Amino acid sequence: MNGPAFLLAVNFIIAIFFSLVFVVVSTRSRSRTAALWFAAGFAVASLSSICELLVAYTNLTKFWAFGAFAAVLGGLILLLIGVGELYGRKISFAYACCFLAASVALDVFIYDLPRGTVAHAFSYQAPFAMVALAGAVSVFLSTRRLIIDRFLGALLLVTGLHFVAKAGLAALAGAGTTAKDYIHTNYALISQSSTAVLVVGVGLTLFSVLVLEIMADERSNSERDGLSGLPNRRGFENGVKAAIAHASKARHSVIICDLDYFKSINDSYGHHGGDLVIRAFGDLLQVTAPKSAILGRIGGEEFAIFMPNTTAEMAVLLAHALRGGTMGIQIGALPPSFSITASFGVAEVEQGQEFTDAMRNADDALYEAKRSGRNCVRQAMSSALPRSAPIKIVK
Repeated sequence: MNGPAFLLAVNFIIAIFFSLVFVVVSTRSRSRTAALWFAAGFAVASLSSICELLVAYTNLTKFWAFGAFAAVLGGLILLLIGVGELYGRKISFAYACCFLAASVALDVFIYDLPRGTVAHAFSYQAPFAMVALAGAVSVFLSTRRLIIDRFLGALLLVTGLHFVAKAGLAALAGAGTTAKDYIHTNYALISQSSTAVLVVGVGLTLFSVLVLEIMADERSNSERDGLSGLPNRRGFENGVKAAIAHASKARHSVIICDLDYFKSINDSYGHHGGDLVIRAFGDLLQVTAPKSAILGRIGGEEFAIFMPNTTAEMAVLLAHALRGGTMGIQIGALPPSFSITASFGVAEVEQGQEFTDAMRNADDALYEAKRSGRNCVRQAMSSALPRSAPIKIVK
């Protein structure tokens, strides 16, 4: 087995390996459809290596030459469809099939042209370059801006240019007099080795994109409360940390909410009834709070709302709206006479103040609301005011 034939075998193994890997990844990725397109793309592209060997070592030269062309281009098109699926620029499968058919027809038309000429080389490589460059465009025009996404776009761009370069090299160095001669040329060795490197690069990068996506989903799940649908304490604190870092000199506020007499709800209606109340209150927060607010379930029946670029006075208004909304919650599985109330503590995150201190102030205000009979709002006063009156009664 000569060098090019060995590289064809290596390319086949690599492509099959990536196909299997993407099938496995599809079972865990939210981009399952894209992963399956990638798997199909590598599986189809792997057939080109077999076709190339059959071109060299059988008498059906023309048939297998067309097969090799169609397999590589078909694999690239399937990868392009997957990239479009992943990056929000979906590509019509019907249009893709038409492009493949037209490209194969072009290959049939140029087959008998003298090999190694500029016309033959560039006509042969043009469809591959167009597909790879279209993939690069899909990535660069997407809203995803991670470094790995930019790298994938650059790699697809290089791959597209690589096909153009291969055409130039074929015209200069020659690609054999006939298709059967190709595998015995130095051009074949260069072409197959460069393609193998880029196939591995694209495959690993696509794999990395999907794995990072899975990791992000796992991290998000670990920071989310499954019952209320809100971030848990860890997710809430991480969200607040990012928001404060983004606007460190702005005024922010925090509200801590606590459902009143929650233990009696569990005692009277069971934990299922308590779960329904938690879920309903979480829905109320998501509907009522501003889109910019960061919400969280930070304890059993305790919730928190961080409001960036918001004064305590504005946060108090939201707390009152939530208090009224809580009393209006209706849960079909519970008796019509059932009612829910909640208590609220509000504090402003003063400039230079640790967020944990603001949370403590809001917690103090919440406990004052509890001591005042529940179902009310209390505001922690600014640290600049006399400490003899740290809690403000708001109506």
